[in-house]
Amino acid sequence: PLPCNVFRGSGAQDIDLFAGPFRLARHVEIGESVRGEDVYIIQSGCGEINDNLMELLIMINACKIASSSRVTAVIPCFPYARQDKKDKGFFDIPVDNLYAEPAVLQWIRENIAEWRNCIIVSPDAGGAKSRVTSIADRLNVEFALIHKERKKANEVDRMVLVGDVKDRVAILVDDMADTCGTICHAADKLLSAGATKVYAILTHGIFSGPAISRINNAAFEAVVVTNTIPQEDKMRHCPKIQVIDISMILAEAIRRTHNGESVSYLFSHVPL
Repeated sequence: PLPCNVFRGSGAQDIDLFAGPFRLARHVEIGESVRGEDVYIIQSGCGEINDNLMELLIMINACKIASSSRVTAVIPCFPYARQDKKDKGFFDIPVDNLYAEPAVLQWIRENIAEWRNCIIVSPDAGGAKSRVTSIADRLNVEFALIHKERKKANEVDRMVLVGDVKDRVAILVDDMADTCGTICHAADKLLSAGATKVYAILTHGIFSGPAISRINNAAFEAVVVTNTIPQEDKMRHCPKIQVIDISMILAEAIRRTHNGESVSYLFSHVPL
């Protein structure tokens, strides 16, 4: 196979992978030769999103100008993914979606003693089919969902619980949390319905605006996120936040892509 180089942008400093030198000033300077090599650039869409996105594009361009054989962007949190999907059919660059589900299952089994008596809850009906039912099936437990009605973005008007959470540990699962109004209201709803404990597990913890104060005031045992977005500062202000490290998933995805192997193994296994 081609030689492989891994570089990391300023938006991915929390990803624990060895990466080569890459200096950004008024111009891009690659710290080593990438001619004819297979290059992977790790850059997450968080923080200063526009700056990080432009930084990624400039780094890709620099590697192509430096005659790299192939450039792959590894983006733990894809920027602007919540926007309009109308261009999806016109995008012809190969994309591999990676899933945090195996790491989430491992965290549940290792950190929640009563996980066999838990119920997996989706805070919205849209996430029930894909995320929640899959995790519930693999844990061999039941699932529930909360139907929510919004008056406007980031503001929930009414919630209806579908499922029985009485005398069970409720685990809320969602793809991301922004201002955390939904999950905090959902936690109150679950406790009032008889849940003994409430956890929240989220792939991307954006935590903007009043999110941290809401989590601190909510009745969560823990709010668990992956490190697709750096969380050190948020964890200092909120002891309930815990982080699942997905660095090994990214590293194994890079290795398999570089060697021409299938990445579907990662959909059901956590690399050691």
